Amino acid sequence: MASPYSPEPAPDLTRNRLPTLFEVLARRTLAPVDLYFFYIYMRDQKRAVDYLDFWLDVAQHMSMCRLYVRDLRRSLMVGTPDGDKTASKRSSALLENIGNLDHRDPAGPSMLKTEKNKNQDAQMSAFLREENGNGLGHSPSGSTGSNMRQTSSNDRPRPSFMSSPQVLTSDSNSPEHEVKRADIRSSALNIMTTYILQDALRQIIIPQPLVEEMIYAIEQQGRDDPEVFDAAKDYVFQAMERDAFPDFLRAKALGNLTPPSLLYRLILGLLGEFAGVWAGSVLCMTGASRATRAWLIIPFTIGMYGLVCWEFVMDPLLAFLGYSEYEPNKVAKAHEPYVRKLLARRSLSALVWWIVFAAGFSCLFIFVPSHYLGEPYD
Repeated sequence: MASPYSPEPAPDLTRNRLPTLFEVLARRTLAPVDLYFFYIYMRDQKRAVDYLDFWLDVAQHMSMCRLYVRDLRRSLMVGTPDGDKTASKRSSALLENIGNLDHRDPAGPSMLKTEKNKNQDAQMSAFLREENGNGLGHSPSGSTGSNMRQTSSNDRPRPSFMSSPQVLTSDSNSPEHEVKRADIRSSALNIMTTYILQDALRQIIIPQPLVEEMIYAIEQQGRDDPEVFDAAKDYVFQAMERDAFPDFLRAKALGNLTPPSLLYRLILGLLGEFAGVWAGSVLCMTGASRATRAWLIIPFTIGMYGLVCWEFVMDPLLAFLGYSEYEPNKVAKAHEPYVRKLLARRSLSALVWWIVFAAGFSCLFIFVPSHYLGEPYD
């Protein structure tokens, strides 16, 4: 069952264009251009899944901070005993000015935030810094302990560990327990040790000034508010948007096969065409009848099918059935309406070329006059 805090935005089924990277990361798209397919693409083809995992972990960190501040604000609004009100007057004022944190807007790059969300996130970070500076460690339940399991990024339930791409739920936006103040600190430290520190197991390459700024803020200033990661998050978003996302759209919106499957079809196409040409030549030189040579339709059809799949980077039969491949020999139903239309149009073009070339090669060897080599020419 989904957490009541987890954002589940409805996909835009009327979108008559390709989605943006933010829409994919915000889970507003459907297969084959959803977050699951993008994760598999970054892992298997771009070999840069650490950047996407960094984004997901920072989004989780933002979600945890929102939940913590929201629940703390609610507890203060309801009213608590004076002995439990450990916040300073300044912290209380900051908390009251943050406003409603029940919105389901996903964490996004700074350039795509509205002014309202920018101000709200800035106030939330200011409160967390103020609270941390006072050493309060306050939580909605009055406890500073943490019941969050400490995990490395490799242990988290990423989409790659799911049995089906149809449902994409991850812990990145849906903490299913009450968030403690120590959880936020632990999350910030985990991000730093996993992705930022030199020689980290999954270190991402970002400008050194950003690295030094984050390490200083977390280690020296004791900060764990979301603004610590804003600059790095924006850099990673722009890197994925510039380098990986256009290739992802070309691969999944204009095609439906993975590179290994394309290679298999290319080999099948070359073997089929070679078999057709070789068999056709032999049959022509041995004086075989046209009825016998009509069997050449089979190798030429199979061979041209493989070559057309290679040329169009898609399988027209899979496209007509509405499926797209996310891993070799693993397919899922394509649900994004605009992408389905693109694939249908391209599959129709591929089908026409397939029929034309297969028929052309077949007719060439079926209707060409044959001659047995043992007989003299007239």
